[in-house]
Amino acid sequence: MVQRIEKTKIMHRVVVHNGIAFLGGIIADDVSVGMREQTAQICRKLDAVLALAGTDKSKLLSAQLFVTKMAAKEEMNAAWLEWLDGNDLPARATVGVADLGDPSILIEVVVTAAV
Repeated sequence: MVQRIEKTKIMHRVVVHNGIAFLGGIIADDVSVGMREQTAQICRKLDAVLALAGTDKSKLLSAQLFVTKMAAKEEMNAAWLEWLDGNDLPARATVGVADLGDPSILIEVVVTAAV
């Protein structure tokens, strides 16, 4: 069975299948701030979206972080590690991209998690 949660105009925020939650890309709500705060906002949003699927950050399997400014990667990592406890880290890739649709958007995060 496929469960689709929180439909938007172009996607569902989460699709759950065979015990795995696939989240769509998440960006910060306030993109006027720097990389660390955008990442922290995204992490808070991830908590809420994971809860919709009946899971949480301790069950993350993988994460892809798309960033427009690799020079700010340490700021991103600081917020990421403040959010995670350090024991349940997912497999992760950080990918540098030229554009995320708006020059103010510095990061977009996509995760999968066990349910």
